[in-house]
Amino acid sequence: MALSGNTPIPKIIALTLLVFGIGLLFWGYDMSNSPVNQLSSALTGSHSDKVMYTYIGGAVSTVVGLYLFLKH
Repeated sequence: MALSGNTPIPKIIALTLLVFGIGLLFWGYDMSNSPVNQLSSALTGSHSDKVMYTYIGGAVSTVVGLYLFLKH
């Protein structure tokens, strides 16, 4: 059975990606302010890979979700 053009599934997917992406961005920010990561950042001069992957994943998910939401 094919989906008609009026189904809200693309909007639901877009909103899910938006919420997930914003959540990842907040989680990455929270991780970057942890004492362990601040010590690591002070010693190495950069954030840990886990924090950077969380920021990148959050940004990509947010942008894709926003694009899909505004596309229709």
